[in-house]
Amino acid sequence: MIVQSLIKLFDRDLSRLKTEIEAYKDEALLWVIRNEISNSAGNLCLHLIGNLNHYIGAQLGNNGYVRDRPLEFSDKNVSRTELVNKIEATRQMLKEILPAITETDLLANHTEEYNKGQDTNEFFLIHLYGHFNYHLGQINYHRRLIQ
Repeated sequence: MIVQSLIKLFDRDLSRLKTEIEAYKDEALLWVIRNEISNSAGNLCLHLIGNLNHYIGAQLGNNGYVRDRPLEFSDKNVSRTELVNKIEATRQMLKEILPAITETDLLANHTEEYNKGQDTNEFFLIHLYGHFNYHLGQINYHRRLIQ
């Protein structure tokens, strides 16, 4: 079942996100933007955490998470420790919610919030995984450019 693969992939890549955040030599560099870089690594990290908690935690798992998307991009100087804690909490949330998703859940149309509900939850979970890695790559590149 695709859910088992997604559990492994999200867990692996959330671990990679944690490694990227921890790899910044100076914590302040997590929040630096220069030239054409429009989002800091810290903000991208907050965005990824908010995205997964909103779409998987709240929408598929009904866990009560309330997203503040603008804050994901405006919050600054969150400590590295807090970012890592949020990553670990997101990993745990996925381990609790994803295994409960059934084939019927996967075939159901996703929320109206994305593409007017025209895609299945299965499609949307794959989309979320691609989105996650797009931004994970940006964080890696940001770190190498800024340091």
